[in-house]
Amino acid sequence: MKVKKFQAGTMPEVMKKVRDDLGADAVILNSKVIKTGGFLGMFKKNRTEVIAAIDPPEPKMVKREKKEDELPDLVPEKESGVQDNREIMRELQQLKSMLNSQKPDYAPLFQEAYQHMRDQEVEDAISRLVIENVREKYQENEDRKAIGRLLVKELYEQLKSSPFGRPTFRKPFVHLVGPTGVGKTTTLAKLAADAALNHNLRVGFITTDTYRIAAIDQLKTYAKILDIPLEVAYSSEDYREAKEKLKDYDLVLVDTAGRNFRDASYVHELKEMIDFEEDSDNFLVLGLTSKYSDMKEIFEQFHDIPIHQMIFTKADETASIGSAINMMITHGVGAAYLTNGQNVPDDIREASAMNMARSVMEGFVNEGSS
Repeated sequence: MKVKKFQAGTMPEVMKKVRDDLGADAVILNSKVIKTGGFLGMFKKNRTEVIAAIDPPEPKMVKREKKEDELPDLVPEKESGVQDNREIMRELQQLKSMLNSQKPDYAPLFQEAYQHMRDQEVEDAISRLVIENVREKYQENEDRKAIGRLLVKELYEQLKSSPFGRPTFRKPFVHLVGPTGVGKTTTLAKLAADAALNHNLRVGFITTDTYRIAAIDQLKTYAKILDIPLEVAYSSEDYREAKEKLKDYDLVLVDTAGRNFRDASYVHELKEMIDFEEDSDNFLVLGLTSKYSDMKEIFEQFHDIPIHQMIFTKADETASIGSAINMMITHGVGAAYLTNGQNVPDDIREASAMNMARSVMEGFVNEGSS
C-alpha cells in the first residue's frame, strides 16, 4: 500500500496531483485546510492538504513447476504480503467511512450549512473544506445571509479554475459522448439551434448512433426544421466521408451512440470510428438524476477521450446538483451547459461557476428569510 500527502491551492489542483501520482483508484483518507508561508506569522495562505492511498497492482501470476499427473496452476508472487496490503486497504476504507459518518462539531449555523451541503449530495471532503475555509473569514456578528454569501464565494473559488459557459466553437467539430438515455440527441439539436439562429453559423449534423433507428429519425426531424444537412455514419469510412462533405461548414455537431457505459468495448469502438483529437471539442453529457458513483464510473470509462467540458441534463428533474459539483471539483473539468427540459431550443442555459455555487446554497441562504 502506498500512502502520500498532497498540497495545493484548491481542491481541483490537489485532486489532479493525486490522480497524476496515484491514479484514478486512489482513496482519499483525509482532507483539510492548512496555512503556509507568510512572514513573521502574518500573511499566511490557505492551502488544501489531502492524504491519499492506493493499493499496489495485482502481482504477476507465475507458473509452478508441474509434477507428473498434475495440471499446471498459477500462484501469485508474495501472496501473503499482498493479502496484508488488501487487509490494510480494507481497514483504511472502513476508517474513512467511519470518519465520514461522524458529523463535525461546528457552531450551529455552520453545522446547518454543512448538513445542507451534504443533503445536496456534495461530498463530505468538499463540504468540510468549504466550511473550514469560510470559518477562517467569519466575523462574529455575521448572520445567515452573510455566511451564505461567503459559502457561495468559497464554492465559486473551488470551481472557477475550470472552463465554464458556452464554448468558443473555434474548432469545427463538436462530439457529444455519454451513456444512453441522458438526452444527447436533444441537446445536440439545442446547440445547433443556438449556433444557427443566434450566432449565424452554418451548421451540419453527423450521427454515428446507428444502433437506434429512433435516434436517426429524431435527428432527421431536427435537421429538417432547422434546414441543416445530416450525414449518417455506419463506419469509420462513412465518418471520414461525412467530415469531408461538411468541411466548409462553420460547425459540425456529432451525435455518438449511447450504449451501456459499463461495456468496455463501447469507448474502444468510438475511438476506432472517430478521431477525437483532430479539430474537435468533446463534451461528456451526464444526467443530474444519476448517482455520483455512476457519474464517476462514466467519466473513468471515457478517460481515453479528451473531455473539454461537461453538459448536465435533466436539471428540471432533480433538486440537487451536488453530484455535478463533485464531478467538476474532483476532476477539474467545468460545465458548458445545463438543460432543463425537452423544448428545442429553449430548455438550455449556459453554466457558470457562480450560478452553480448559488444553486447549491440557495436553500440554506433562503431558510427563514420570508
